[in-house]
Amino acid sequence: MSKFEKARAEIVSEKTLADQWTRLSTFELDYTDSRGEKHRLKREVYHRTPAACILLYDPRHETVVLVRQHRLPAQLVGEPAWMIEVPAGLLDGDHPEAAIRREAMEETGFRVRDVRFLFKAMTSPGSSTEVIHFFAAVIDTTDRVADGGGLAEEHEDIEVLEVRLSDAIVMIEKGDIRDAKTIMLLQWGALNAAGLK
Repeated sequence: MSKFEKARAEIVSEKTLADQWTRLSTFELDYTDSRGEKHRLKREVYHRTPAACILLYDPRHETVVLVRQHRLPAQLVGEPAWMIEVPAGLLDGDHPEAAIRREAMEETGFRVRDVRFLFKAMTSPGSSTEVIHFFAAVIDTTDRVADGGGLAEEHEDIEVLEVRLSDAIVMIEKGDIRDAKTIMLLQWGALNAAGLK
């Protein structure tokens, strides 16, 4: 066992700071470090529900379907506020595969047939409890059965983009795509496109 595996964190207290769009808590914990020294630490955590995202890939045209929508946190730190992303959304109590099928249809208008689970990851484990389930699916033009664009009742205003996978990789390098889950799926797609038929 590594000395770092002997470190321990014991929660002393939790207080809810906000509970509207998402819950924000502050914690006090007693952390015994790898040297055996105990420290009282304070941390804030966003309690996010699980989510799912998907790479929609058309092998005949070598394109991916992406979406663009406004993201306030990006705007606040001076990043482009209209972020290019893969379709994604919260599970809302559904199984991850059912949720991503729903989100793909709502956001892009594409009916997803065979869905492949890839992996799950925490993209910001230092401050958020969110776990994201990553998927991929092969599509073609006949799978688009609606306009997409999101749900009006949720005030979603989503632009649907079809981009060559190779161009999307260049967009990452140029800084046009900055969303972590999207970069992860596009990189996966670039490595595995030959197997997606």
